[in-house]
Amino acid sequence: MASLNVGNLGDYLREQRRNAQLSLRQLADAAGVSNPYLSQIERGLRKPSAEVLQQVAKALRISAETLYVRAGILDEQERDELETRAVILADPSINERQKQVLLQIYESFRKENGLETAGAADASKGTAQDTAADGPRTADEPGDAGPKTN
Repeated sequence: MASLNVGNLGDYLREQRRNAQLSLRQLADAAGVSNPYLSQIERGLRKPSAEVLQQVAKALRISAETLYVRAGILDEQERDELETRAVILADPSINERQKQVLLQIYESFRKENGLETAGAADASKGTAQDTAADGPRTADEPGDAGPKTN
């Protein structure tokens, strides 16, 4: 059987498994996949689904997104964005409103730098960006109505 091009996924999995001091059988059991199937993945003979990669990542206690990138399912830039969003959403020290504000700021910076995020188009509707085109606000104070004519 010819080796599939899965971005050195097999070598990376083998290295992570050895670092975790797990046998192939132990990892297969922990991930809920068969031992021969996991062996084929490590040897580059099979391309696993995203679901299988997620199970393996969980068993190894590593980022599933990293495995997705190695398998060619996700590109590096998407992974970075997903991980940043996940960290913000998982932070227990800030409330939900603060998380949403942080995500909006993050998306606005990415857009400013030419990196549109998946949720940026939806999130930018109704924001300060829409009101900026209205121009400066004027105060309704007495005497500010303009020059008097006699």
